[in-house]
Amino acid sequence: MRKLHTKGQMFLYAISGMGVNMLNLMMGSYLCSAILVGGFGEAAVKNQTFEGHDLVIAALWAVFGLIAKIVDGIIDIPMASFTDRLKTRWGRRRPAIVIGMVPMILSFLAFLLWCPNPGAATLLNTVYYGIVLCIFYSSYTLTMVTYYATFTEIVDNEAGRDFISNVKAVFDIVYFILGYVVVSAMLGGLHLRVVGLIVLPLVLTMLIPLFMIKESREEIGATGSGETVNLIKSLVCTFRNRNYVIWMLVYSFMTFGVQLFLSGINEYFSKTGMSMIFVMIAAFGPVPLTLMLYNKLQRTKGFGFAFRYTLIIFALGMGAMFGVSFLEAGALKTVLSVCTGLISSFGIGALFSVAYSVPAQLAAEEEEKTGVSNSAMYFAVQGLFSGVATGIGGSVVLTALKGTEQHPTNNIIYLTLICAIAMLAACVLTWVLPKSIIEMGKKQDK
Repeated sequence: MRKLHTKGQMFLYAISGMGVNMLNLMMGSYLCSAILVGGFGEAAVKNQTFEGHDLVIAALWAVFGLIAKIVDGIIDIPMASFTDRLKTRWGRRRPAIVIGMVPMILSFLAFLLWCPNPGAATLLNTVYYGIVLCIFYSSYTLTMVTYYATFTEIVDNEAGRDFISNVKAVFDIVYFILGYVVVSAMLGGLHLRVVGLIVLPLVLTMLIPLFMIKESREEIGATGSGETVNLIKSLVCTFRNRNYVIWMLVYSFMTFGVQLFLSGINEYFSKTGMSMIFVMIAAFGPVPLTLMLYNKLQRTKGFGFAFRYTLIIFALGMGAMFGVSFLEAGALKTVLSVCTGLISSFGIGALFSVAYSVPAQLAAEEEEKTGVSNSAMYFAVQGLFSGVATGIGGSVVLTALKGTEQHPTNNIIYLTLICAIAMLAACVLTWVLPKSIIEMGKKQDK
C-alpha cells in the first residue's frame, strides 16, 4: 500500500471515519433508546421515542441487544480474515469498505423509518429490531475494521500511527459534540426520525479512503506487506500475542464503562434534570487540549502512566456527576454538573485514542517480528471483546436500570456510579500490562 508522508494527508485520512461513527452513535444512543420509553422524562418522550410508548418486550430486547453485540464481535473475526486476504484488482481494503457500507446504510434506514407493529410492544417488533441491529453492527464493523487495519499499513512508523490515532480521537470528539450537543438541541424541536435523516449524509466521509488508499492485486505482498494467512492461523497468531490478550482485558472494562454511559446518556440527563447540552460542551470542548496533555504525559512518562491518569480522572468525573444528580434543580446544580463535565474531559480523548493506537502498534510489532500481516484481525478481536462489554453494559445493565413503561424505576441515576467503578477496575488491571506497553510512546533519553 502506498504510504502517506505528509501530515495533511494523514489528517484527511484520520477524519474519514467520523460519519460512519456518527451513525453508530445515533444507533446506540438514540435509535435503540427510542423503542423503550422507560428512563425518559415526560418532556423527552414526544421527540426522542419513535411512537411515545414501548415497541419491544424489554427483557427480550436486552437479550437481543447482547446477542447483536456478540454476533457483531464474532463475525468480525471472519470479516477481518476476509479483508486481510482479499485480492482484487482494486486491492483488498477498498472493496471491503464498500461491501460493509451498503448494508450498514440500509439497516440504519430500516431501524429508523419502519416498525412492523407501531401500536404495541410485540414479539414481532422485538425480533425485527434485533435482526436489523445485528445487520447494522456487522456491516458497520466490517467497514471500520477494514479502515482501522489500514492504520498499520498506510504509514510506515510509530509516529505516523500516533498522529493518525490522535487526530482520529480529536474528531471522535467532534462527532460526539455533534451527537450529544447538536443532535440533542435539534431534538428539542424535531422528531428523532427527521434528525436521523439529516445526520445520514455524513456517512459519505468514508469515501475519502476509497480515493486515498492506493493498492492493487500486484502490490499485495510485493511492496512491504507481510505474509497473508488463513483465518485459523491469523487467530492463533493474534491470541498467541500475550501482550495483546492482557490489553484486551483492560480494554473490556474500559469499554464497558464508556459504552454504558454513552448508551444511557439520553435517558440519564432526561431523568436527572441536568443539562445534557451544557455538560457535553464542557466534557468534549476542551478535549483537543486535554489530549495534548495526555500525549505530553505519554512522551515523558510512557503509555501506562498516561492511561492510568485518564482512567482515574474519568472515574472521578463520573463519580462527581453521580453525586450532583441528587441535588435539587437550580443554578448550583447546573454549575456543578458542568464542572463534572470539565473533569471528565481530561480523560475522554485518550479513552478513544487508545482503541486505535495500541492495536495498530502491537500489530506492526508482530508483523515486523513474524512477517505475518493480519492487522485487521487485531481490531476484529478487539471488536469481539468490545462487543461483549458493550452488550452487557449498553443492553443488559442499561435496560435493567431503565425499567419499562409498566414498571418504571429511578435506577438510571446509578449509571455514572457503575461507570466510575468500571474505570477503576480497568486502572487496576493496567498493572498487569507488560513493560513494552507501559513504556510505549515514551521518549527515550539520548
